Amino acid sequence: MTVLGILHPGSMGAAVAAQARRSGAEVLWCSDGRSPETTHRAEQYGLSAVGGLSEMADRADVILSLCPPAAAEDVARSVAACSYSGTYVDGNAVSPATMTRITNIMRPSGATVVDGSVIGSPPSASKSPRLYLSGPSEALPRVAKLFAGSTVRARPLDGGVGQASALKLSYSSYQKASRVLAAVAYALASDYGVEAELLDIAQGRTTSYLTETNYFPKVAARSWRWGPEMREAALTLAEVGLPSELADAAAAVMERWEGLKDASPALAEVLAELHTTPPGGPV
Repeated sequence: MTVLGILHPGSMGAAVAAQARRSGAEVLWCSDGRSPETTHRAEQYGLSAVGGLSEMADRADVILSLCPPAAAEDVARSVAACSYSGTYVDGNAVSPATMTRITNIMRPSGATVVDGSVIGSPPSASKSPRLYLSGPSEALPRVAKLFAGSTVRARPLDGGVGQASALKLSYSSYQKASRVLAAVAYALASDYGVEAELLDIAQGRTTSYLTETNYFPKVAARSWRWGPEMREAALTLAEVGLPSELADAAAAVMERWEGLKDASPALAEVLAELHTTPPGGPV
């Protein structure tokens, strides 16, 4: 039986750990210093409590870190301090650069580091998130096997540590920012009493803009006039006391495409222009 240690059983961590347990793993968690809510989740999912991190490090074949991103490096340092030499999976929403630092933190103890990212809601009877894994090729099947037959769909990636994290942030930068922008747009419409009409317009669309990559060149070619429109949107938002930074940021992105005015650029050129510095300096 493979032994998995989970740090920590929050709403995502507990649910993911439960799927590994149902697939045949023993799952450990550290009860020391955790809240009553965490204790309840761990007991609900049948996780086995250990008194401290050193005991988990001694017993676990794999340790999976699922914690707030800001705590990811500190959690790794705590595990490394226990001389953990098993497989350490960082499943947090951190940057590839942060993953490199975490790898360096764990390296002296002899641990094998796997970069992981969970995309989707906590697993349940109706939810099947994906767990992307990158890193040493010999370690990925071992981690993926923990979730065989479960509602967590493990997907190994080529390319080493950093790939899974890059994928997570590529997706979340769109998904989460677009949700925030949608809330701000609805608030503005609500202030003027046109929210029902806004929803009527939006309901005519059934796909995500993220899938429409063929439209990106058209956006770039029109940015010379769409950018000022976003600046006007920012002013309107500010006038009613709503956050205007997202609209200003969209305008700043469009300024990087100013050289493509009314052109018919290829997608590769459009993406390359996003790496350039606009005339006014860095954004």
